[in-house]
Amino acid sequence: QVLLVLFRGGSAQSGGPLRLSCAASGYTLCIDCRGWFRQAPGKDRAVVAAVYPGGATPFYVDSVKGRFTISQDNAKNTVYLQMNSLKPEDTAMYYCAASHPSGGYCYRIKEYNYWGQGTQVTVSS
Repeated sequence: QVLLVLFRGGSAQSGGPLRLSCAASGYTLCIDCRGWFRQAPGKDRAVVAAVYPGGATPFYVDSVKGRFTISQDNAKNTVYLQMNSLKPEDTAMYYCAASHPSGGYCYRIKEYNYWGQGTQVTVSS
């Protein structure tokens, strides 16, 4: 079993930065992909960014490319989402997630087995 604990949501001004972190504990050797997802009111949960095992180029949804950066510290079993140039449309509940080996489909929500508790990110204009 893997437990994911998400830290540091909150509020930000439009154009400002915010960083999320997500620490994993438990049987972390079984983890393959690490991803960030978000869900706005009335919308489905969707991928924001995902990092692949072995250092392959991370995946980003088009709307965050150039603004968000996903990274991970393997020694701490922690994945980060640095969000810059935030926009009001980035407002959502953000979740981190981890998957068992997925064959490289780290951008697919159905691959993920473990979810953090979610944190609200609110961007005001």
